Amino acid sequence: MSASSEQLITLATFGASWVVLAVGHNVADHVTGQSDWQATNKAAPCPEEVAAGVSRYRGWSANLAHVAQYHVTLVVLGFGAWLLLPLDWSPLGVACALGWSAATHAFLDRRWPVRWLLERTGKPAFAQLAANGMNGMYLSDQALHGLALAIAAVMLAVIP
Repeated sequence: MSASSEQLITLATFGASWVVLAVGHNVADHVTGQSDWQATNKAAPCPEEVAAGVSRYRGWSANLAHVAQYHVTLVVLGFGAWLLLPLDWSPLGVACALGWSAATHAFLDRRWPVRWLLERTGKPAFAQLAANGMNGMYLSDQALHGLALAIAAVMLAVIP
């Protein structure tokens, strides 16, 4: 079975979109997309703080500031790729991909959803792992961000 020209273009667009988003994610999450204050506070408060009466909403300002700063990096890199590569991204596809990315990034960076998922999938010890250079929450967070960005790459490739 051979692929049509349209299918090949869609696959190439998906592949190029995934590369742009994956590189953008790594640069934004680890270099340009958050301050130390944002990284430290974006998931606050912890369950013990909530139990002690701290507002559940503490940390959202750091989280949303990080998500905004992160997406500036994605937009700059994406715009550069769009200028240099024959990417057939639609305005609606870009809006959907960025909206999905921002929403999922903000949700996952609250950290409790990642911990909840690990605990419900039989990995509570992995959620607590922080030894020998390994950090279960960080690795799981990055994997889930990767999944969300793969979905965003599909949006960029298929939304007209």
